[in-house]
Amino acid sequence: MKIGSVAALIGLAISFAFPIYAQEKEEPTPFLYRAIPASPQIAQQLDAINSQFDEAINKHDADAVAALFTTKATLVEPEGVFSGRDSIAKHYTDWFQRSNPSDHITKLSYVYAFGDDLCGIGGRSVTVNPGRVIPQVGGYLIRVYTRVTDTWKIRVQVDKYRASP
Repeated sequence: MKIGSVAALIGLAISFAFPIYAQEKEEPTPFLYRAIPASPQIAQQLDAINSQFDEAINKHDADAVAALFTTKATLVEPEGVFSGRDSIAKHYTDWFQRSNPSDHITKLSYVYAFGDDLCGIGGRSVTVNPGRVIPQVGGYLIRVYTRVTDTWKIRVQVDKYRASP
């Protein structure tokens, strides 16, 4: 008799639990930080900083390159991770001496808005050590831009290089 009562109670509990699981689940709240394609006007604003970046690289001006970054920016390259303007300037000074770069071109393919920041995804190419067997190198680029006073600055840059064929 006791086993029958326990089985009935379990059956009754299950019968009340099933409708709870059968109810429609609420749609989850949309993720607040979705990528929104930036307007062409905003994307064009980044062309100015990218042109300045290319010009500074081609002139071997490490201080001008570093000035395009925020004071606490991070640069991630195959050679390492560099934090802060001073570290970034030193990295570019060393790179200029080692590689003698020229013809640097940055091209963003996509620009997305994330809150107040912009994320640019694209590529870059540069001629290094002219006279080398493979002087043209390039790769993929991801930059996070943030607004500092009235201008965009690079907060994070991630480079992934590949040699040209």
